[in-house]
Amino acid sequence: LAQGRLDENGNPTAVPASEVSIYKHREFVDLCRGPHVPYTKQVRHNAVKLIRTGGAYWRGDEHNAQLQRIYGTAFPSKEELADFLQRLEEAKARDHRKLGRELELFHISPLVGSGLPLWLPRGAVLRDNLEQFLRKAQLDRGYQPVITPHIGKLDLYITSGHYPYYKDSQYTPIDVDDEQFMLKPMNCPHHIEIYKSKPRSYRDLPVRLAEFGTVYRYEQSGELNGLTRVRGFTVDDSHLFVTPDQLQEEFINVVNLIKYV
Repeated sequence: LAQGRLDENGNPTAVPASEVSIYKHREFVDLCRGPHVPYTKQVRHNAVKLIRTGGAYWRGDEHNAQLQRIYGTAFPSKEELADFLQRLEEAKARDHRKLGRELELFHISPLVGSGLPLWLPRGAVLRDNLEQFLRKAQLDRGYQPVITPHIGKLDLYITSGHYPYYKDSQYTPIDVDDEQFMLKPMNCPHHIEIYKSKPRSYRDLPVRLAEFGTVYRYEQSGELNGLTRVRGFTVDDSHLFVTPDQLQEEFINVVNLIKYV
């Protein structure tokens, strides 16, 4: 049964030497870890619902074959299913993509590019208010604001160790004057360079750097979703440089800041 098959990660199916379980439906027999019900009659016919269908590339690679993905759910009773479907409809009414369009907060133009939102005047005001709130919370807790460019040399991300692990989700480097530059995929290396810009003593620590930094990631087109999965976004990013004995207190302070926000 396992010969020539792949698991959910695309690797050849490995069958352990211990007991294995199989499931059979008429003439179809397959390996299956479960858990499943022994008989389909245990599933109430009025408590099952197919939600939607969609496409998905094999192993998330848009160059591979596109598969059909089926979404469904089941509940112990039809009442629980009805309650779930009602909450699903309420969530659709509050979908940020729907609200963003109706309230004129942001717009995604095909001419600008998928995953690159344009903030409209109302959205810009809302975003500015949020940034002011966050900035004050940071300043009150000793964070120092910094600003970094939207691009950086490829060598920067190779030196930091990011590039080899994230190159598939980053934009292709640009050749300029015999050097290679990239749209900034993360702020971390830039903040480290700011910290290294002058000699520092342990007496200077902790150093807390904060930035509303815009970064760019090459997300697969099928993964883009409103403002939750985009190719260009601004992140409230902070990096702390501390001594080992300051680590616990600083960690607690960061958690408290997150809770406050």
